Amino acid sequence: MPELARGAATLARLGISTVRDGLWYLPFRYDDFSELRPLGELVPDEKQSARATVATVRVEPGFGRRPQRVIAQLTDDTGTAEAIWFGRRYVERRLQQGDEVIVSGKVTQRGWRPQFTSPEFSAVGRDSVHTARVVPVYHLTVGVTQRRLRELLARILDHGLPSVIDPLTDAERHGLPALDDALRTAHFPEEAADVKEALDRLAFDELLALQLTLAQAREARAGLKAPRIAVSEADRTEIIGALPFTLTDDQITTIGEVLGDIETERPMRRLLQGDVGSGKTAVAAVALAAAVRAGWQGALMAPTEILARQHHAGLAPLLDRLGVRVDFLSGSLPVARKREIHDAIAEGAAEVVIGTHAVISEAVEFPRLGLVIVDEQHRFGVGQRAALQAKGTGGEPHVLALTATPIPRTLALSVYGDLSISTIRELPPGREPIRTEIRDRRALPKIEAFLAAEAGEGRQGFVVVPLVAESRSLEVASAEAEAERLREALPQLRIGMVHGQQKAELRDATMTAFAAGEMDLLVATTVIEVGIDVPNASVILIEDAERFGLAQLHQLRGRVGRGRHRSFCILLSDVTDELATRRLDVVRGSNDGFAIAESDLQLRGAGNLLGTRQSGLPPLRVASLFDPRHVELAQRARELADGIIGADPSLAGRPLLARLQQDFAPIEEEGDAA
Repeated sequence: MPELARGAATLARLGISTVRDGLWYLPFRYDDFSELRPLGELVPDEKQSARATVATVRVEPGFGRRPQRVIAQLTDDTGTAEAIWFGRRYVERRLQQGDEVIVSGKVTQRGWRPQFTSPEFSAVGRDSVHTARVVPVYHLTVGVTQRRLRELLARILDHGLPSVIDPLTDAERHGLPALDDALRTAHFPEEAADVKEALDRLAFDELLALQLTLAQAREARAGLKAPRIAVSEADRTEIIGALPFTLTDDQITTIGEVLGDIETERPMRRLLQGDVGSGKTAVAAVALAAAVRAGWQGALMAPTEILARQHHAGLAPLLDRLGVRVDFLSGSLPVARKREIHDAIAEGAAEVVIGTHAVISEAVEFPRLGLVIVDEQHRFGVGQRAALQAKGTGGEPHVLALTATPIPRTLALSVYGDLSISTIRELPPGREPIRTEIRDRRALPKIEAFLAAEAGEGRQGFVVVPLVAESRSLEVASAEAEAERLREALPQLRIGMVHGQQKAELRDATMTAFAAGEMDLLVATTVIEVGIDVPNASVILIEDAERFGLAQLHQLRGRVGRGRHRSFCILLSDVTDELATRRLDVVRGSNDGFAIAESDLQLRGAGNLLGTRQSGLPPLRVASLFDPRHVELAQRARELADGIIGADPSLAGRPLLARLQQDFAPIEEEGDAA
């Protein structure tokens, strides 16, 4: 098509290079301009449409920083209005006195007269994708306008939809619309109410692609065998009895689930979720000790060196009491030391290895790897996790994944459907709740005095900000600016800074120094969300708290309260929006990460149908796993995928579904395992 050929450069700027790319370049919201109102009934501060006659058009030239303005006076039988455009030279060429037009846009009150600001317009009687309808609004880039993009996508739909073949049968759709109808409606709905059902269909396709991949993984693992790691009741009692503390009921239950899994030949795939400080490490210690007692080796891999070292510091003493040799391996070790550890692993002398991605390097050979533990698994790429699992020589090793991010049950069933789930809710006795308060910036002098007072008592604190450097577009605190400001305000304190754009070596060195007590205050971005354990830290200040997810705020709060001191979390926010206030109140009112995660799910609701993303979840483009409707669709997609893969594991007889899976199965980025 000539028009599409001429628009190729425009589309390429948005990453649209094929008809299929265009079909799936979906709006992120819609403006409902379908109701035409008389000029005399226009309402200020609303988006509206009106049919009117152009009485006059004049152009006011720009000067200085003021752009050229085109101003049209509009009239109908009920009154008059004004329309104004800034720097839009095409308007004066397309709009003439006496034209009958449809005008759609935001209306403000200009003196006694309503005014449309930069509205879309079209001639009466001419079909338009810009006015008098539900109008799609797309993400843009430099040099691309909404008007131009809508026109190009409308032509792509006309050209491409006749060739779209639905990969699902009527029965498999369960009442959802056909794919071509859903795509047409998602771009240019006839009625606003039609959008939900269309997006549900597109979300279902995306969720089905994910579930097909998970179903194939389950099917493939059904034929794999793992080593039987038999644990006698006497060994289990002895291992648990050697721990220097009493386990909670949840820990005992979880240990039973894990040991039950590793006694079978079916490879364990279990996710252990537990709040910060709930005792996941003790479960890992028992499982590793059991594997070693049965003659197998174990490995634990963490995403950062500092987190790996903390696991080593916590697990090594526990395992040493059980007679288990533990070695630490990371890329930063001297070459000679790494060679020694490689030899010890290959000889079987290193019974448990704790480390970073160095554990899966080609130089590492495990003769009897039976159990793999992966901490914060979503921070690793899929290739890294697979490489660790491939280190098993006696079959596929059992895998236990740990996470401190609470996952609502519906989300766990939908996204982590190929894993068994264990949950630790109880906290060990003696943990004092962290006191959480919400303050605005007027309280900063008192907060800074409190930080200084805590440092004066020998304790430490965190200051967390959402950005690394100053941003002109977002007036929020940044790590660099805030560190500099605090150094001036509190010159008596030793203040460090970490953020994700630093080299891993510098970041780890700074956090290690802070953990060692060499700094009073650490200014940081969310790189400290996991991976730093400082029992001496008693206060955390989170600036612009409304910009963080609730689960993220809870994770950050967990950086304090890990020692014997009473601890405090201060959420700093100047936002008075009702939803933002409710969200922060949830964190202030609860220390239960699971309750907070459920509240986050409820508060988000269906508010973001297109592309909600969260760390650890697949980067879905249409579906939102925080939308209860889409969670239900994910569960339905799982049932359908299990049936399809059970009958045709390779999808050889369903090439359209294979293409769907290829197009929409999420691509994981490699995690930062430095």
